[in-house]
Amino acid sequence: MTPDPRRSAPSALRNRDPILAVLRPRLPAAGVVLEVASGTGEHVAHLARALPGLDWQPTEPLPEGRASIDAWAADLPNIRPALPLDVAGGDWPAGPVAAVLCINMIHIAPWAAAEGLFAGAGRVLPPGGLLALYGPFRRGQRPLEPGNAAFDADLRGRDPAWGLREVAAVEALGADNGFAAPELVEMPANNLMLLFRRVT
Repeated sequence: MTPDPRRSAPSALRNRDPILAVLRPRLPAAGVVLEVASGTGEHVAHLARALPGLDWQPTEPLPEGRASIDAWAADLPNIRPALPLDVAGGDWPAGPVAAVLCINMIHIAPWAAAEGLFAGAGRVLPPGGLLALYGPFRRGQRPLEPGNAAFDADLRGRDPAWGLREVAAVEALGADNGFAAPELVEMPANNLMLLFRRVT
């Protein structure tokens, strides 16, 4: 019997509905949504099922991750086969796309990945296109919540180049790549969604 390639992340089950609630009124009725670092594939499967008018292009660098994504997407005709993507590299799928979605990546990667994300999104999004980021962030002098502080310390212990990013630094990266200041939406479990619109 062939083993099931589908992976599961408990956090995806908890946050997929809040993420959908934020994205639903902000995404267009049709077009391609490029998801960067799709992980297990549970998010894209949930979103594609709820928003069938959109075409979804998941990406993931690791082959076992792409196998999980494609298995979750097997019964959904509006999800394209997962593609490999090195976010810090220049070889992105051809645009334009209506939106770029990135969930829980930039804190579990070097800063170069965030730089690559904004540079790539700036290339594939048209003016008005949406770049949506979800995850935990730092906010200036505001103390981190205990759970986020422990998570940040764990990340930095695993790799000094990882860790929760400052909203101001991410906002500056957006401005450098042609994006307006983001809309910030408070999310459960001390997470945020940063919603950037390309202006140039």
